[in-house]
Amino acid sequence: MLTHQANPPVASLVLYKNRPARVVSIGEKIEIELSGGCKRVRPKDVELLHPGPVASLADLTAPDGELMAAWELLEGSETTLQDLAELAFDIFTPATAWATWQQVAAGLHFSGRPQVIAVRTSAAVAQEIAEREAKAAAEREWQAFLLRMKAAQPAAEDAARLAEVERLALGQAEHSKVLTALGHPQTPSSAQRLLTQVGYWQPQHNPHPQRCGAPLTDPALTLPPLPDEERVDLTHLAAYAIDDEGNQDPDDAVSLDGERLWVHVADVAALVAPDSELDQEARSRGANLYLPDRIINMLPLALTAQLGLGLQPISPALSFGFHCAADGTLSNIDICRSWVRVERLSYEAVELRLHEAPFAEIAAITTRFRARRVAAGATHLELPDVSIRVADGVISIRPLLKLASRGLVMDAMVMAGEAVATTCLAHGIPIPFATQMPPDGGEEPTDLAGMFARRRCFKPTRLSVTAEPHAGLGLALYTRATSPLRRYSDLLVHQQLRAWLAGREPLTAQQIMERCGEADTATIAIRRGERFSNLHWKILFLQAHSDWRGEGIVVGREERKAVVLVPELALETRVRLREEVELNQVLRLAVAELDVPDLTVTLRVLS
Repeated sequence: MLTHQANPPVASLVLYKNRPARVVSIGEKIEIELSGGCKRVRPKDVELLHPGPVASLADLTAPDGELMAAWELLEGSETTLQDLAELAFDIFTPATAWATWQQVAAGLHFSGRPQVIAVRTSAAVAQEIAEREAKAAAEREWQAFLLRMKAAQPAAEDAARLAEVERLALGQAEHSKVLTALGHPQTPSSAQRLLTQVGYWQPQHNPHPQRCGAPLTDPALTLPPLPDEERVDLTHLAAYAIDDEGNQDPDDAVSLDGERLWVHVADVAALVAPDSELDQEARSRGANLYLPDRIINMLPLALTAQLGLGLQPISPALSFGFHCAADGTLSNIDICRSWVRVERLSYEAVELRLHEAPFAEIAAITTRFRARRVAAGATHLELPDVSIRVADGVISIRPLLKLASRGLVMDAMVMAGEAVATTCLAHGIPIPFATQMPPDGGEEPTDLAGMFARRRCFKPTRLSVTAEPHAGLGLALYTRATSPLRRYSDLLVHQQLRAWLAGREPLTAQQIMERCGEADTATIAIRRGERFSNLHWKILFLQAHSDWRGEGIVVGREERKAVVLVPELALETRVRLREEVELNQVLRLAVAELDVPDLTVTLRVLS
C-alpha cells in the first residue's frame, strides 16, 4: 500500500515538478535522478509515486491498460494512485504508477494527489472537454488573427479586437493585449500605426481631438426664444463683420458714427442665461474646436445661425461705442443692447478699400490706439501663420498674409476689451480680466529669430477677477469680450453686462472664478486637440507632396542642430547641420522622413 513518507526510500519513484525522478540517496537533502542528470532537493519538493525499486527512468514504459474502464467503474468516487493503477493494469509497478499519474495530471478524468484522487463524473468530463475544445478553438482563432495583423489583412470578424487597440489609440485605455502579442509598444501612436496599417483607420484619420478629450459633435440643445426687451436701433449705421474668407461664426463687427467707433458683438447671452443648460454645456467645452476639416461648436449651430452677425438681415447685438482721443485714450464709453445691420467682408476685400470711407477713418482711429499701446510696451510679434483646410480629402495650406485690415480689426476688438474692462471696474461688475505679466527682459525684436525668442519670454495670459495689466497688449486694463460664440469667458463677460444693463444682480467674483476654472480646464483639451491636429495635417500634406522643397529660417541653434521655422507651413522643426549657421539664415529644405502617428517631421538641408 502506498503511504505518505517524510523521506521516500532510495530507488523509489517520486514526482518532482510534475516530472518523474528516481531517489539516489537521502541526507539533509534528497539526491534525485532526472532525465537530464542529478539534483539535490528538499524532502518537501518531492512526492512519492512508487516505493520502487526503480533501476532506471528508462524503464517507465507502461503495458497496455484499461484506465478508461477504471474511470467508468469509479466515476464520482475517490481512490488512490495505487488502487487506480492496480484496477487499470492489474499490477502496481513504477511504470504503471507513472502511467496512471500522467492520466491524473492530465486533469480530464481524474484530479488530486497520489493519496487522494477524485474520479470525475461523465457530466464534468463532458463539460471539461467542451471547455478545452472551445479554448483550443479560441487559441487557433487568436493565432490566425495575429497572422492577419502581421500580414495587414484583417477580416470582418477582427473588428472587436481592433476596437481594443482603438481604445488605446484614443487614450481611453493604457494597455492592449493585441499590441503585446505583436510586440509593439503600449502607446497611442503605436496603436494608431497598427490601425492605419491594417486599414481599420484611413491614413488621414485624425485621432488627436478625441485623444485629448475634446468633444467631437456640436451640442444638440433647444434654444429659448429671443427675449422681448428694449434695444437701441443702430441699423442706420453701416456695420462690417470682417474675417477670413469662409468664416462660419461671425460674432463681431465695426461701425463708424461720426468720430465714435462702435464694436458690435453677437448678443449670445440673450439666449444663454447663467446656469442654463446651454450655459453649462458651453462651460464644459470652454471654446469652439477649430479643425482643418470641421468646426466643433461650444454652442448649438442653430444659435450661431440666429445670432451670427450678418447671417440674418438684422441681428441682435451687444454694442460698445467710444471715442478715441489723439493720444489713443478711450472716452465716452457706451454699452447697449442693439439691433444692427451687418455686411460680411473678407480681410482681403477690406485691404483693397482701406483708402475709402469708412475704413480709412476707422484705420486712423485704431492707429492712434495702437501707438498708445506700443508706447506703453505692447509687443507685436509677426510670426508665420497659415490657414489649413481639408475638403474632400484634399489638404490646402495657405499662409496668412500680414494685412493692415487684419491689424485694424484686431485693434478694434482690443479697444472694445479695454472699454468693457473700464466700465466693469468703474461699476464694480465682477468679470474675468485678461492679464499678463511683463516678459523676462529682452527688447522688442525686428527679426524672426528675435521674435521667436521673445515669444518664449512671455507668460501665458491668465484670467483674474482682479484688474491687473496686460503687458503684451500694453494696457493697464483689459478683458476679452468680442467672441462669445467662440469662447466661454467672453460669454461670461456678456452675461455680467446684460445683468448690469437690466438692473439685475450679477454673478459674484467667486462664481466668476469657479466658472472660468471649469472652462479653462476644458479649453486645455481644445487647444491641444487643435495644435496636434494642425501638425497631423501638415505632415499629411508633406506626405502627399514628397517632392516638396521650401525655405526655412534659422531661429535657434542647438548642438549639431538648428531650430527652423518654415514660413509657408508655419512649421517649427529641427534639422541636422553639417556646418555652422547664423540666426535668420535661410536654408533650402526638403523632406527626409515623416511619421504621422508620432507627429514628427524630419527635413534635410539641400546643398
